[in-house]
Amino acid sequence: MPRTAAIERNTKETKIKATLNLDGAGKSELATGIGFFDHMLAGFSKHGFFDLTIQVNGDLEVDGHHSVEDAGIVLGTAIKDALGDKAGIKRYGSFLLPMDDALCLCVIDLCGRPYFAFDCEFPVERVGELDTELVREFFYAVSYSACMNLHIKMISGKNAHHMIEAMFKAFGKALDEAVSYDPRIQGVLSTKGSLA
Repeated sequence: MPRTAAIERNTKETKIKATLNLDGAGKSELATGIGFFDHMLAGFSKHGFFDLTIQVNGDLEVDGHHSVEDAGIVLGTAIKDALGDKAGIKRYGSFLLPMDDALCLCVIDLCGRPYFAFDCEFPVERVGELDTELVREFFYAVSYSACMNLHIKMISGKNAHHMIEAMFKAFGKALDEAVSYDPRIQGVLSTKGSLA
C-alpha cells in the first residue's frame, strides 16, 4: 500500500493544503509565503526522500507564527496518516548532522505518544523572513500532531542559518530511518502490540 496522505486545514488564520509520500524521491513543491521556511522544508524533503507539497495562505500581515505553526500541525498529521498502523517500521530513528559550524542531533520514536524536547539557542532573532523562535513552534506542532517523541539538540553552532538547516535535514534523515521497514519485524515493534 502506498504510504501517502493529503491534508487540508482551514482556519480564520491559515488555509493549508499538503500532500506527503513517505516513499518518494525527495521532490517538493512549497509555497508558505516565507522563503527561508520553504528552503528548510525542501531540505527536509530532499534528505528524507519524502515527496512533499505544502501550500499555505496565512495571515503574514500579522506575523509568521500562524503559518509556521499550522504548517507543522499539517505535516505532523500527514506523517501520522501516511504511516497507518506502523506495521514493519523500525520506529526509532536518529541522525547527527554537521553543517559547517553547526552540529545537530535529532532522535525520533514513532511510539504514538507525543513528547518534544528542544535544546537550542539562536544567536539572532530572524533568518530571512523567518523568526527563529518559530523553529521550535514548528517542530513542537509536528511532534504532537504526529504523536511522536522528538528530541532536537544543537550540539554546537554559531550561524543561525546553518543551525536551522542542520535541524531540518537531521529531522528528515532521522524520520527516514524511523519509517523504513525491517523484514525482521512482524507486526509493530512494541511489546504492547500497538503503536497508537
